[in-house]
Amino acid sequence: MNKKYFIPSIGVMIATSILAGCGSSGKAKEDAAVTPTAPIDYTKEAAEIVFYSNNGELVESFDSRMGNALRKKIPNYTIKYIQAGKGTQLTDLITTNTRFDIFYQSIGNFEAAAFPVDIQYDMAELIKKHGIDLSRLDPTVVDAVKQASGGKMYGLPVTTTNLVLYYNKDVFNKFGVPFPKDGMTWDEVMDMNKKLTRLDSGVQYFGFTHSPFHSFRLNPLSIPHADMTADKPTINKDERWKTYFDIFYTQPLGAPGYQDGVVKLNRLPDINDFVKSKTVGMYAYLSSLIYAWEKELKELNWDIVSLPTIKGQPAVGSQSYPSYYGITKMAQNKDAAAQVLKYLVSDEFQAEIARKGTMPVLNSDKVKADLGKESPYADRNWKAIFYNKFAPIPPKAAYDGDLVTAYYNFGNQYSLGKMDMNTTLRSAEEDALKKIEAFKQKTK
Repeated sequence: MNKKYFIPSIGVMIATSILAGCGSSGKAKEDAAVTPTAPIDYTKEAAEIVFYSNNGELVESFDSRMGNALRKKIPNYTIKYIQAGKGTQLTDLITTNTRFDIFYQSIGNFEAAAFPVDIQYDMAELIKKHGIDLSRLDPTVVDAVKQASGGKMYGLPVTTTNLVLYYNKDVFNKFGVPFPKDGMTWDEVMDMNKKLTRLDSGVQYFGFTHSPFHSFRLNPLSIPHADMTADKPTINKDERWKTYFDIFYTQPLGAPGYQDGVVKLNRLPDINDFVKSKTVGMYAYLSSLIYAWEKELKELNWDIVSLPTIKGQPAVGSQSYPSYYGITKMAQNKDAAAQVLKYLVSDEFQAEIARKGTMPVLNSDKVKADLGKESPYADRNWKAIFYNKFAPIPPKAAYDGDLVTAYYNFGNQYSLGKMDMNTTLRSAEEDALKKIEAFKQKTK
């Protein structure tokens, strides 16, 4: 029985025994005493809810993704968004005591940003109070929130993404190579990489590339970036990192002419080489590129397939990469903010964003099957996104994002041929140790 009704119910029992036979007056009092209070509809009252993220999202993108939908669904709420920029970085808002009610960021980045400035708020009681059913959501992304915050619910997953393999059909056609397929292994992709990496009419083409920041973070081997018990980086300790480097660095660089091209660029080929220069055949990147680069992709003859898997190992893709939305300690109306989050994980909203091409966190086959149906690219291979099971999300430290930066920076040195593998791993470890210590000092 709900606690707030427990004492009145005892009172009713006592009153009934004393007033038995007192007629209709006593009965009316009893009925009045046990009448439950109607649930409060928090959406009927006016409230202002301010969102903030330091992920660089533009106001128009926020409005398109959720702002306008919230204003339509809950017209009594004024929905605002503070765009990060000059004078509105997170530290600026904290310094000027500027209130924002909901903070959102991707896993790892959420903790790295929120914890040092102490804006996180455990929403566990609000989640119960407002009837937000977490069992409807992908359990891996819910568990990852709790793991990173000692069992607390500092954030609620609303969207997610993962790694898929984009490919440029024109590059494949140019060199007479068959298109990729769902369910390929890395060995097959590296064979394609060799066939597509060419210097043609003075233009350097690369068969394959990836976004190192994301492939480190979402590595399909589920390698944790830190040993949580020792507060130490894993980059030079966990042998699986050598497998990771072999897949994402050593094998691609082994294609004839590939490293010469990297040296000329002074970097790995990246998203601009794939989307704008159109000199990359295959690009491993977030499935959300479809949404984030909608206009740019209109100029590219592209499609997607599932992320390749490692031959002889369980066929899993990358880890899921959820974005968490957390009510802050400074939130003015936490109940109203909870109602906003309740809508963002509702069947209605999750189905809507899925149809537009954003990966939902709702654990619904029907919603997943509708992914991308109302996207400008409805004819693409959307089933590739959920083709593989997610790789498990390993434990993440609050300083996880700092370690990814260290690993990424030294991965670049390796790709340029400036370091061998052992030096790369050792140097990344040394830099990561410094970053861990700096984070500890910052959060004292």
